[in-house]
Parts: sequence; C-alpha cells; structure tokens
Amino acid sequence: MTTTQATAPMRTTLPGLRSLATRTPYWVLTGGLAVIFLFPLIWTAVASVAPQQGTSQHDGWGLGNYTALADYQAGIWRYLANSAFVSILTMVLTVVVSMLGGYAFARFSFWGKNALFLLTLAILMVPYATLLIPLYVILTWVGLGNSLIGVSLVLVMFQLPFATFMMRVSFEAVPRELDEAALMDGCGPLRCLLSVLVPAVKPGLITVGLFSFLAAWNDFLAPLILITDSNKLTLPLAVANLRVQVQGVVDYGATEAGVVVLALPCVFLFLVLQRHYVRGFMSGALKG
Repeated sequence: MTTTQATAPMRTTLPGLRSLATRTPYWVLTGGLAVIFLFPLIWTAVASVAPQQGTSQHDGWGLGNYTALADYQAGIWRYLANSAFVSILTMVLTVVVSMLGGYAFARFSFWGKNALFLLTLAILMVPYATLLIPLYVILTWVGLGNSLIGVSLVLVMFQLPFATFMMRVSFEAVPRELDEAALMDGCGPLRCLLSVLVPAVKPGLITVGLFSFLAAWNDFLAPLILITDSNKLTLPLAVANLRVQVQGVVDYGATEAGVVVLALPCVFLFLVLQRHYVRGFMSGALKG
C-alpha cells in the first residue's frame, strides 16, 4: 500500500469530522432550548391526568379534571364556542382590513400617506389596558356592550397596526411588474389585488391570521373588562374562575386541564402553518 492510498481515507473523513464538530454545539443548544420550552407543557399534560389530592382526579390516573372542567357552569363547549367565535371573527376582520390597508400603503400614493401610517403604528405605543374602560363606554353607547362582537372589534383594533405593517412589507416585496401586467390586461385595482397579489402574499396573510387568532384565543384582559354575562365568558376566563374553589383553595388539576385545552389548538395551528408563518415574517427581508 502506498502512502497516497493510506492517507486518502483519512482525507475523506476529516471534512466529515469537522462538519460534525461544527454542528454538535448547534444541536446541543437547540436541543436544550427545546427541552426547556417543552418540559412545562409536557409536565402540565401529565399532571392533568395524574392523581392529586384536592383535585377531581384524586384516585388513580384518569380524566377527572377534564370532567370537572367540562361540567363547570355553562360547560366547556359553550366557553370553547365563545373563544372560537371571538378568535375567528378577529382573525377574519384583521386579515381583510390589514390586507386592504397594506395594499393601499404599498401601491398607492396619496396625501398624508406616511403620516397616516405612522399614526396607525402609534397605536402600538398606547398601553393596552388604559383604553379598555373608554372602549367599554363606547361599545355600550353603540349597543355592543357585553357582547362577543364588541370584544372582537376591540381585539381587531389592537391587532391592526402590526398586521398592516406586515401586509405593507409583504406587498412591497412583490415586483410592481405584476401589477402593471395585470392592469394592462384589463384588471381593475381590486381584481388585481385578489387575483394577482393575494396569492403572492399568501405567507404574509397566513402570518397575520395566525398571529391575530392566537392573540385573541389567549387574551384575558379584554373579555374580563368587557364581558359581564357568565354565559359569554371565553375559555381563559372560565379556567381562571374554575381554578379558585371554596375558601380560596386553588384547584391545580382543573387549571392544568384548562391549560392543556387552551394550548392544543395553538400548537396544532402552529405545526400546520409554521412554514408559512416563518416565510411571512421573512417577507421583504431581502427586498432590494
């Protein structure tokens, strides 16, 4: 065997070893972060069916805590329906309004466009809780007090600045040649938006929709202030009310079951749409 033949396998293995040594810290770091973030969720899911004294599941493993959650006052299905209604309505209105607003800011020139856009973003600087009491008064005045539609409109208002910003960036990342070609073929502005631009900004729309849905699904403060009817409570409020039992004793089992029920739709939607979610956030990052 010659020296060249003996050293050839070593030369081929060295790049692989270097690559492995480079990737190992990355996998260790990301794996550790995954364990840190997933452990509380897994622990909560296991604890919700484990036997615990002072809970509805005090003898053996089972679904006693979920039964207590399902039978609480109006029932979990009513609270799930309330949360789903508020979240879906918030998502639909946010996507439609932000799509139209982002299209206008990205494609049209009009007097005061930049000032109006900055004014829209300025809503993000206003503390969320400080506006709820004035909004409650306004909603009562227009007949939407103590209603799920009123809660949805309030949540839409606080989602629109970020959503409009996202959609403007997404539209600006699309070449203007697409608009010009569609307009030359006889499309009007609205048809050009729906037929040409909407498919191009689909990741941005999914990002806005997912973000607004999750924010509305998990929101606690707005329903707490705006809803007084116990039958119109959203699921976060119902779980918060259920967790405190007689004499201030906390029902940890029911709380853990409620957290699992709240988390499942969020986890499912994110896993299904995560590819579009990441692409939506990257829209416009490489523009120009």
